[in-house]
Amino acid sequence: MSGPAAPLAFEMIRRAPSQRMTGLIAGMTGYRETAPGRFFQRETAGLVVPLIISFGTPFLIALGRDPDADDRQPSFAAGLYAGPVHIESDGGAECVQVDFTPLGAYRFFGGAVADLTARMVDIGDVLGPEGPHLRERLGAISCWQDRFDLVEDFVAGRASHRPSPEIAFAYGRLARSAGSVRITALAREIGWSRKHLVDRFRAEIGLAPKPVARMMRFHEACRLARTGAGSGWAGIAAESGYADQAHLAREFSTLAGESPTAWAHRLALTDSRLLRPLDALDA
Repeated sequence: MSGPAAPLAFEMIRRAPSQRMTGLIAGMTGYRETAPGRFFQRETAGLVVPLIISFGTPFLIALGRDPDADDRQPSFAAGLYAGPVHIESDGGAECVQVDFTPLGAYRFFGGAVADLTARMVDIGDVLGPEGPHLRERLGAISCWQDRFDLVEDFVAGRASHRPSPEIAFAYGRLARSAGSVRITALAREIGWSRKHLVDRFRAEIGLAPKPVARMMRFHEACRLARTGAGSGWAGIAAESGYADQAHLAREFSTLAGESPTAWAHRLALTDSRLLRPLDALDA
């Protein structure tokens, strides 16, 4: 496969969380491709748990590798994964994507969130008969905003689980520090052993706190690059808590599947803030 090439013609509608969705979802997106072709995209390790409800040609999606014909994914949910996601489409894809926050995912999926980690699970398997029924109802609606309203009602009606206060506190502390809090210190602050924290965190978030902290630190580096707050990649590495620029490069390779400069050049096609000069990274 050559480098990722996004669809040339598509419609994308985003809706921010309403007041009742605050803390539960990060947002919703309506996506429709409008021209045929063969398109490849790559997404970095995300800190959301997506629910994809598809009405068009299913995507081909694989974790950490190029997808093949066996990777056809219709409507599904996917848990946290500490690596890049590779996506192929044919110009006929159409879907609603609901991005749950990690704590919101537990509220919606309950203990099943751990079974989604590094996996894509069919909507019927994860939501039961209500999943395919939701897909049918959404498919009968053409207006994106009406689709979003229906999804919100569905999510609000199922978000009955509550993460434990200790895990909610631990995740919040990690997020506010952009992953810089030491896990042993965090466990001590809660009053748990490190092992108990790791086990409970994995059960309610899907991953242990250390890889989640690693992803948070990576996202902080991406944020600094996007906003221009860092002084080149060396400055971004220092400000986001990496030992050095080479450490940052290795994390990009693992979590984004490409070097920092390759990531920036690819995203610059849609985000002009990344067109600013950044020092080359050979590591």
